[in-house]
Amino acid sequence: MAPRLLYTHTIMDQQTTIRKPVSIEGIGLHSGEIIRLTLSPASSDTGILLRAPDGTLIPANAEHVVDGHFATTVGSFGVRVRTIEHLMAAAAGLGIDNLLVDVSGDELPGLDGSSREFVELLERAGRVVLPARRAPIRIEAPIRVEDGSRWLQVLPSDTLRISYTLDNDHPAIGLQALSLEITESTFVDELAPARTYGFLKDVGAMRQRGLARGGSLDNTIVVGKRAVLNDHLRFPDEFVRHKILDLVGDLFLLGRPLVGHVIARNGGHALNHRLVAAIREAAVPDRRRARGRMAVPERSMAPVLRAAYPPVPGVAAV
Repeated sequence: MAPRLLYTHTIMDQQTTIRKPVSIEGIGLHSGEIIRLTLSPASSDTGILLRAPDGTLIPANAEHVVDGHFATTVGSFGVRVRTIEHLMAAAAGLGIDNLLVDVSGDELPGLDGSSREFVELLERAGRVVLPARRAPIRIEAPIRVEDGSRWLQVLPSDTLRISYTLDNDHPAIGLQALSLEITESTFVDELAPARTYGFLKDVGAMRQRGLARGGSLDNTIVVGKRAVLNDHLRFPDEFVRHKILDLVGDLFLLGRPLVGHVIARNGGHALNHRLVAAIREAAVPDRRRARGRMAVPERSMAPVLRAAYPPVPGVAAV
């Protein structure tokens, strides 16, 4: 691995991109196909821009999210690319603001099911500071979204911190809680290696729906009836660490660094996207902000987002 590119501050003032193009191949977690991914430098204010095989450009931002079941999927002009969250998390964790991402299929490669290999790829590419300044989103008042017992909220803070509680009645998971300030060092060491997970009982139903066809013990923590089927976990609490990793990636759909304390309980991609939408709405100057009303009612976002993500019967989201 190349020497780690650590920032001296949590949020750098200037935008960045990578120094040179880099490529990697791997199996798509859901498609099961071999996918080639190439990352190239991009200019200021590009953001993370995906280029599908037919040349369609899809910005990896909240406005282009089209699905949140089991992965984050973005689309444009009828073309979709899914499972972008682990690359998005790596870019956010390393502070890479602008990338052109060429992908040979409709999904990013799953690699080992974590962000670790994406981190290594970005470190191999190097980093370049660009002239444009960053414009972080700083939370000024609490924002909360919820779905039954699942909820996310973000509070004012001087840094990005995520405090996550995962409560699952499966004996291999149980109650796991972790709170981390998200810096480059904590992301690379504490979150990037944490792998995605799924339940063996759900595999049949998922594959019937075109999901999990590339999943295996090489890229997924597989949870059996009573225990994990993999040889070992990378962390005793790897499940909650992966939930935080996914949340870091989904928060980067804002297109700007977030400064706030995110507190989560049993979230998932769809709920992450609702929080991102609520943050974006609260950040837009309008009459409500002029009156000092910063928090966005969760119910105001629900109809649109529930329509975008209709329920998938018989399969529990993780």
